[in-house]
Amino acid sequence: MVNKPDLHSLVVNGIHDMGGMHGFGPIVIETNEPVFHAKWEGKVRAIFSETVGRYYNLDEFRHVIERMEPAAYLEAVHYERWLHAVETLLDEKGVLAAGAAPAPQAPHKRPANLPAPRFKAGDRVIARNMHPEGHTRLPRYARGKSGVVTSVWGAEASGRDSVSVDLWESYLEAVR
Repeated sequence: MVNKPDLHSLVVNGIHDMGGMHGFGPIVIETNEPVFHAKWEGKVRAIFSETVGRYYNLDEFRHVIERMEPAAYLEAVHYERWLHAVETLLDEKGVLAAGAAPAPQAPHKRPANLPAPRFKAGDRVIARNMHPEGHTRLPRYARGKSGVVTSVWGAEASGRDSVSVDLWESYLEAVR
């Protein structure tokens, strides 16, 4: 018997958060998998590379993918989702409209007065078991699980650095 996914959790947390879910069939691992399965996928990756950080940021890009209709998300391959996001963002930002494109966004600058990190490398933490109705970077499979902080980027990070993380401090609690 195949377990069906919990539809309530799909609606609340989004279809994109499928990690650890059952009922979607086996994961096919290709031997010597190519970077791109078709030439168009490489072109989508190149377009993304030239537009991210210039007309939209990575969080906006991810949010468009998260907003996809669940059926469309499940039917799309990886780079179809990327193409959908790039097209949607460039359209929403007016870049695809006739005439002059809007000015690119200014590079993201790190705030000067960041608060001190709550955790340091070596701290034992547990991911909160939360079920937000909006966007979250805390995947279902990590909720309620414990671990150890391996590194912290904060005020000492270079202003030229950017980091994408999966778990924010607000998702963590100290293990007591």
